[in-house]
Amino acid sequence: MEIEERIVTKAHELFMKFGIRSISMDEIASNLGISKKTIYLYYKDKDALVDGVLDIEMNRMECDCSKTKEGCENAVHEMFLALDIMEEMFAGFNPSILFDLEKYHPKAYKKFTDHHNAYLYETIKDNLEKGKKEGLYRDEINTDIVTKFRIGSMFLIFNMHYFPHGSHPLSVLCVEITDNFLHGLVTPKGKELINKYKLQRQKQAL
Repeated sequence: MEIEERIVTKAHELFMKFGIRSISMDEIASNLGISKKTIYLYYKDKDALVDGVLDIEMNRMECDCSKTKEGCENAVHEMFLALDIMEEMFAGFNPSILFDLEKYHPKAYKKFTDHHNAYLYETIKDNLEKGKKEGLYRDEINTDIVTKFRIGSMFLIFNMHYFPHGSHPLSVLCVEITDNFLHGLVTPKGKELINKYKLQRQKQAL
């Protein structure tokens, strides 16, 4: 692995686990066994490193979305596959990271929000339209409004005003919000599939 890739990979690991603000360039260098000067050869400052870490996250998001789309049986199943991925990701995720990003790295935060408002919007909208065609989601739902509502609810779990750090595991919040979102969307046929996939998840957890 090239040194630049090692630096951004280690920064990604540390930021995800401990948050951005709490990790200094010195700590990243120490964890890599290199000097801080070496980091600055590749990243002029912490903003640049955060931007590189953000690219990793956005690429991962796009890769995960593609996998769920390709591997799903139907629109409801796609939502459950996405839920599995989110639960796994949140297992080692520090909820303060979005707060840190917004407050201390506004350019990177804008890049992130622009990305999810574009890429995630299209991904969720496609799922809603597919679910309607499959008879799993109600025809009368307004796709644009519900897509934006879904994006907002996904990131609500990081709002420390509503969910202070440690009040609930991120994975629990994610499952609860997704479950309620899906039940508001589905037809009776879709509800049968929710019950089917929930049962499968319960069996896998045993």
